Amino acid sequence: MAERTVIEARRSVILPDGVDPVAVAAAMNPAMSSWVALRRRIDFEAGQSVLVIGATGNAGRVAIQVAKRFGAARVIAAGRNRERLAELGALGADEVCTLDGLAAAADVDVVIDYLWGATAEHGLVDMLTARADRGRPLTWIQIGSITGATAAIPSAALRSARLSIVGSGVGSVPGRDYIAELPAIAEAASAGAFDVRTRTVPLRDVESAWTEPLASDERIVFTP
Repeated sequence: MAERTVIEARRSVILPDGVDPVAVAAAMNPAMSSWVALRRRIDFEAGQSVLVIGATGNAGRVAIQVAKRFGAARVIAAGRNRERLAELGALGADEVCTLDGLAAAADVDVVIDYLWGATAEHGLVDMLTARADRGRPLTWIQIGSITGATAAIPSAALRSARLSIVGSGVGSVPGRDYIAELPAIAEAASAGAFDVRTRTVPLRDVESAWTEPLASDERIVFTP
């Protein structure tokens, strides 16, 4: 690792004077995943409701805040750790549920999924079964695959409900769209819009810090 490196100017943004670079470095990557998904991958509208699966992780915590920023009327946070779930109301979550209780979020409009695998496989069916109106559109955005790279989705789930499953990432979203969103994400991060748990470590200590355990909701930023 070097204190200085070559960068591609068109993929960069200039930070305003006085901005805390640590705050921007910590928030930029986790915020980008949900920000770009809602802004560029689907036609998200203010007033819609959102379920964040994997909400206790770093990106999931920020996704709650991003959804609220874009006008979500109701955000449900789903995760495994009950203690961390209890903290998410302070970030904007209107409700919380465990991963085996996704049926409680059956009537949302959008799902932001950081887990996939068995969680999506069972949770999607539970949600569709409990959905009050299966003709109402449900958009499932697949972003991460922490609990598994594959999920067996029954064909009936696609036929019996107005369900759309889309992925969001580099490729499904053109690089130019990411670049277009970078200034706004950086500006929001600079303004402290995102509550991100951050640990700073001097770059000289990178070797020892690299192997230390890191909580799933924590970001580590190396500083000069």
